[in-house]
Amino acid sequence: MDLLEQIVARAKADKQRIVLPEAEEERTLKAADKVLADDIAELILIGNPENINRLAKEWGLNHIGKATIIDPANNPRSEEYAAKLAELRQKKGMTLEQARELVTKNNLYLGCMIIKSEGADGQISGALSTTGDTLRPALQIIKCAPGVTCVSGAMLVLTHEQQYGENGIVVMGDVAVTPNPTADQLAQIAYTTAATARSVAGFQNPHVAMLSFSTKGSAKDAKDKETGKSVYIIDKVVEATKIAKEKYPDLKVDGELQADAALDPAVAAKKAPESGIAGKANVLIVPNLEVGNIGYKLVQRLGGATAIGPILQGIARPVNDLSRGCSVDDIYYMVAITACQAQDAKNN
Repeated sequence: MDLLEQIVARAKADKQRIVLPEAEEERTLKAADKVLADDIAELILIGNPENINRLAKEWGLNHIGKATIIDPANNPRSEEYAAKLAELRQKKGMTLEQARELVTKNNLYLGCMIIKSEGADGQISGALSTTGDTLRPALQIIKCAPGVTCVSGAMLVLTHEQQYGENGIVVMGDVAVTPNPTADQLAQIAYTTAATARSVAGFQNPHVAMLSFSTKGSAKDAKDKETGKSVYIIDKVVEATKIAKEKYPDLKVDGELQADAALDPAVAAKKAPESGIAGKANVLIVPNLEVGNIGYKLVQRLGGATAIGPILQGIARPVNDLSRGCSVDDIYYMVAITACQAQDAKNN
């Protein structure tokens, strides 16, 4: 059974309630039909019921009747959701009328209010919406997980090199959200990416490597010519490792490590013989978004790896973002991934 099959199996074993706020979009509705046919999750579709049912018939979708369909224009709980949203955003100046507008005309806000009211466990959007559109209501309504202030994105990277990572699988973060994290944010990214490795990839023992171009002091930060201060590249990773060890004592983490020292036991024996992580890492934390995005795409294109994600992390209940170029299968598997994250969120 490959990783995606394992993720689907875990989702089926404890079905979660997942909101699809873009339910009238073709790929989304076709993925929903497949999810319902395979009994992976309970789905809440937001959209005009007549349109959804008409499209389902037109596209030969036979399982949409199993979903709960919520019409934002005729929702008996609209006033309840509007009042709650206005209360949540009162300090930011939101009026009740503005809240009503959002919960009746913006499906992403409505979906997050359903989650906030414990009517659902997670949400997926992005086939029609931008990342900002997806994240904004999630951060305003659901907010970050306890002890976390930094949202990030992890990528599951499935390689053909089974001697590395977890039988060839590594989880990499952040590849999607925070351009240049501080040391504290980088420590949080390490913690949340390890959680994703457990809940989604099924890793029993995440081993987290904080990556840099130096291993245990083999290189030093450059100095700014005008101030004489460190440019804070390697030092940031060193500080993030220290914070992560102090803040999350159960987290198995070490750094700073070069990628080869993190993954290859032979290199680790030479470069970091005292490290308990070097040569065993299955979770890789990059120092900034530029490195993460370039890194996974190089492995994907030149190494023939499969990259799954990004999987958003750090939100109290899972809200995931799709590429606007996503396929039906992408949405199908993201439902299963979101369900696994929701299971984990309930247990923590």
